[in-house]
Amino acid sequence: MTVDSASNPPLEAIVSLAKEAGLAIMALYNEGELDVRLKEDVSPVTRADLAAHRVILAGLQELTPMVPVLSEESESIPYSERQRWETYWLVDPLDGTKEFIKRNGEFTVNIALIVRGEPLLGVVHAPALGRTYSAVLGKGAFRQESSRERPSRIVVHRKGGRKLKVVVSRSHPGAEAEAFLRALGTYDTVQIGSSLKFCLVAEGSADIYPRFGPTREWDTAAGHCVLSSAGGAMTDLHGQPLRYNKPDLLNPPFIATGILELSSYQWHRVAGERLS
Repeated sequence: MTVDSASNPPLEAIVSLAKEAGLAIMALYNEGELDVRLKEDVSPVTRADLAAHRVILAGLQELTPMVPVLSEESESIPYSERQRWETYWLVDPLDGTKEFIKRNGEFTVNIALIVRGEPLLGVVHAPALGRTYSAVLGKGAFRQESSRERPSRIVVHRKGGRKLKVVVSRSHPGAEAEAFLRALGTYDTVQIGSSLKFCLVAEGSADIYPRFGPTREWDTAAGHCVLSSAGGAMTDLHGQPLRYNKPDLLNPPFIATGILELSSYQWHRVAGERLS
């Protein structure tokens, strides 16, 4: 499957839009008072989440007025309406709000184009780090360190020559993840927030990112596209690829990896089947 005319505008325009949203975030990040409140699901939201949402929504409506947008900060859109969508934008205006509140810089703007349940274009922009990852499935994945540099192609690290590097979350530890890690044996961990975890695997800085806690589709879609375009894979614990636009918008537990010699089901067995 490839991106067709539904992806007009080109990737560069979506990168620019993500950076514009990042500027809106940083303007509030640098103010001092973050104005944090809790949503109905008890997850935090700030003025920066909403400011980035408005920038992205306006930009996508101008660029692709016929393509619907589903954002974490959108009004709830019923599945009876969404199930008719073949192509749509899936957005997390500020992924890693907890990292934003902690001021550690590890938060991102995520924009993905979903076509028939698969992320075919993805942008992950980390405004505080000045780093952008972008991808179109079938055309490669790229990392840009600053606006002054040209994007460079990234690929996953296949295997061999080093100790296994496992990405773990700063904000979402859990017993299942800890059991999985213990069963892997010898490894090094890399801690980072938001969808940057997928990007570390995509660029070869890490080998595997296991996630057993709850995530929503907008948390993963853009990073999923970057990883897949870099030669990696993201599947559930039975080796099935993650699909998007489900009724509840919830992801199953998953494993994202660049080491394709082991499917996620085999990874599960490597971990002693403790998670079944």
